[in-house]
Amino acid sequence: MSGQHHQLKPISARPIRTPAELVETGLIAAENLADIDAVAKRYAIAISPAMAALIDRNDPADPIARQFVPDAAEMKVTSEERQDPIGDLAHSPVEGIVHRYPDRVLLKAAHVCPSYCRFCFRREMVGPQGLGTLPTEAMTGAFGYIAGHPEIWEVILTGGEPLILSPRRLGEIMQRLAAIDHVKIVRFHTRVPVVEPDRIDEVLVAALKASGKVAYVALHANHPRELTPAARAACARLVDAGILMISQSVLLKGVNDNPDTLVALMRAFVETRVKPYYLHHPDLAPGTSHFRLTIEEGRTLVAGLRGRISGLCQPTYILDIPGGYGKAMIGADGIRQVDIGCYMVSDFKGGGHAYPPSD
Repeated sequence: MSGQHHQLKPISARPIRTPAELVETGLIAAENLADIDAVAKRYAIAISPAMAALIDRNDPADPIARQFVPDAAEMKVTSEERQDPIGDLAHSPVEGIVHRYPDRVLLKAAHVCPSYCRFCFRREMVGPQGLGTLPTEAMTGAFGYIAGHPEIWEVILTGGEPLILSPRRLGEIMQRLAAIDHVKIVRFHTRVPVVEPDRIDEVLVAALKASGKVAYVALHANHPRELTPAARAACARLVDAGILMISQSVLLKGVNDNPDTLVALMRAFVETRVKPYYLHHPDLAPGTSHFRLTIEEGRTLVAGLRGRISGLCQPTYILDIPGGYGKAMIGADGIRQVDIGCYMVSDFKGGGHAYPPSD
């Protein structure tokens, strides 16, 4: 997309949260209000000022708008979609913990976000109507679980959005993890450096560090325009403080499903000192079929990156196997077609799984 945008700034410094505000800011047409009201009753809406300012109101196919502005297509739920598409609940021994792989756990401290992605795989759990912030007693139970399992080498804070927590809360979490000797790596999965870059200040950066722990920040961005000067400066504040950064992106129809956009995105990450890590095939979350490519389309796109851009820029193309069986590298030989549109996927333990699932 051209860099020449006729952009309208948001009407205020506050996030856009309601269908009426979407109309006021020119992000949806007034005649679509009833349809978007229906979406809002089911899924959370929030667009941060930074993202609202990026949207080109003159482009009906704007890739930033597509990620954050609700669409009536979200009310269409297909037969293969599921409320817990990657099987978090099947691997949740205590509230707030997902223990899918032996050496690492997810710690879901918050289920709210400053901006809600329309393709979110946890969209049934996040937002004001979702699970909220983990209560104190549940947080205590989660730390007890981590402390009681010496095989846990890495704790991944996810959600929702972990960096929406105050620096004080984040500092408390890091200090509790600092007291657990077998945990060596703490990773934060976040959109904040992109959607709310000013939140990444010296106080928050300091809160992410703890003695004896290596901190990683996995930045979620899907289009090169998200890596604005402000976002790059936020990442620089993290990296300059000794925090390592990796990327994760979702391959999305109408956002980044062309080679030029993927090349620009991966190069932008590397230029920002963020190592490209995962490119996710979109999960089977309810109401997200308008974002999904076929696996063959995705593999063709990813194969096209090889030889075109530096090895530093190459992400790993992965699928989270529905049902909680973990990730499969689908740019490689972890998947084979068995029928038109049907695949057999191998998980990390060697098990075979049909995709889409044949219920």
